[in-house]
Amino acid sequence: MKVETGYYAQKLNSGKLYEVYRTRIPRVIRYLQAEIDFVRGHLRGEEKVLELGAGYGRIMKELAPFLLRITGIDIAEQSVAFGKEYLKEIPNCTIEVMDAHSPKFDETFDVVLCLQNGLSAIKGDPENLIRRSVRLLAEGGKAFFSSYSPKFWEHCLAWFREQADRGLLGEIDMEKTGNGRIVCKDGFTATTFDLRDMERLGELSGCRYRVEEVEESSIFLILFKDPE
Repeated sequence: MKVETGYYAQKLNSGKLYEVYRTRIPRVIRYLQAEIDFVRGHLRGEEKVLELGAGYGRIMKELAPFLLRITGIDIAEQSVAFGKEYLKEIPNCTIEVMDAHSPKFDETFDVVLCLQNGLSAIKGDPENLIRRSVRLLAEGGKAFFSSYSPKFWEHCLAWFREQADRGLLGEIDMEKTGNGRIVCKDGFTATTFDLRDMERLGELSGCRYRVEEVEESSIFLILFKDPE
């Protein structure tokens, strides 16, 4: 979801972000696991992986046993500090403070991930995020981007209500919320990328791509950087 600049870095970071994923809503739990399972199904076990907008490393920890090495970057210093502790027992995980729109690496990756609606949650131009991701991919590599499916809207709204009730987000402004857009009274505004948006981004990437709905909860854009 598209987030106001700095919201995750300033308000919803570290321990608060951790609490977001301790949801009690079974359908949301299923959605979160389905995204991880979908990516895991595309791994052979030998990949070097980069996750953009990794938060505190929730997804990294789940995927680490199924790949060679995973690096996560996030712009929120408090989330990364929390993540270093959260991942300290996992030797093939590294998490660093870095802006996904201007990543600095001397290597390429077999897989780039931007999950859980990261295309929107990461501030800035999503087209630039796509371009940067493609540059970081090794030949033959794949990039995965996900957003919420329209079929998941009621469950998504219930999840955000749960977060607001627990004080993790501001109160939801129901007069302004609807049609895939969530607005909170503390300034948080969120929208989703639909199938057409994903297809447009796929075309702009210059890569072979596929758009796929997963578990009626996520829409995935998968980019394939074919060897030249």
